[in-house]
Amino acid sequence: MTTLESSATGMTATAPTTTMERRGRRLGIYLITPLVLVLGFIFAFPSFMTIYLSLSWWGPLDGTPWYSAYETLNWFVNFGDALRDDRLWESVLRTLLIMAIVVPIEFLIGLGLAILFVDTFPGKRLFYSLLLLPMMVVPAVAGYMFFMLFQSAGPINQIVESLTGAENLASEMVWLGDPLLSLSAVMIADIWQWTPLMFLILLAGMLGVPEDQMKAATLLGANWGQKFFRIVLPRMKYLMAIALVIRAVEAFKLFDVMWVMTRGGPGVSTETISVYVYKLTLQELEWSYVAAIALLILLGLTILGGLGIAMMTRAQRQRAVEPAE
Repeated sequence: MTTLESSATGMTATAPTTTMERRGRRLGIYLITPLVLVLGFIFAFPSFMTIYLSLSWWGPLDGTPWYSAYETLNWFVNFGDALRDDRLWESVLRTLLIMAIVVPIEFLIGLGLAILFVDTFPGKRLFYSLLLLPMMVVPAVAGYMFFMLFQSAGPINQIVESLTGAENLASEMVWLGDPLLSLSAVMIADIWQWTPLMFLILLAGMLGVPEDQMKAATLLGANWGQKFFRIVLPRMKYLMAIALVIRAVEAFKLFDVMWVMTRGGPGVSTETISVYVYKLTLQELEWSYVAAIALLILLGLTILGGLGIAMMTRAQRQRAVEPAE
């Protein structure tokens, strides 16, 4: 009798809790549904529009609304034109070249600065703040700063003249009027602005290395190089992969600095993929063609991101296996 009473009491005690849980879940669904719908619309509608327009000849000057683009369907002709577009491929290769140069340089400089800032020294906080300042500058403002610095009669040429003793350097060394020099100037601006990000990420990784391991290695007679290459770097593989992937993707999207400094010139010698797409969109109004290019870029960045994730996963697995060994 006592058992039955206790079980009945338990049932009456748990029933309201179950009902409250159901009501709480239902309320949670009601509250989150509008947000899910809004986010779904924000993602789904632009994606649908991009795919829809990429399969047609429609443009804003055709005199027909966008929803009538089906009248000019060409299916995959835009994609074929994009794959045969020499100017598009040149801009992609130029973007990859910039990415292949600036990302390793930013990584190496950031790593060197992180090594310096691991130890304590006088004025560390001041220098730390100064190093992070470029990252806080708006990219368009940074582009204008370097646009002024690399003028023919600007500070850069004056410094070079004073160091080398060369005369009339301002008329001979036109940074933003020469294809190679203008590309170099843009890369210098990008390195100046985004090296602090690499420095910040790598410094955080170094400060996260267990101090007891470093002390144990010191007691065992390990020098600085042995501690760095056998303890610090192996523990930072995952973090370094993240930093490289982030900067590679961001460097691939380079636009603000390039547009302010050169606008893709002289000619198209500094035209990145972002600058080329911008010109097609707002100057030539080839929206359907741009939609096809955007989908191809998305596919390329997805592959790049997948490779980066694979690298990070491999590094994480190796890190998880190391303690067991």
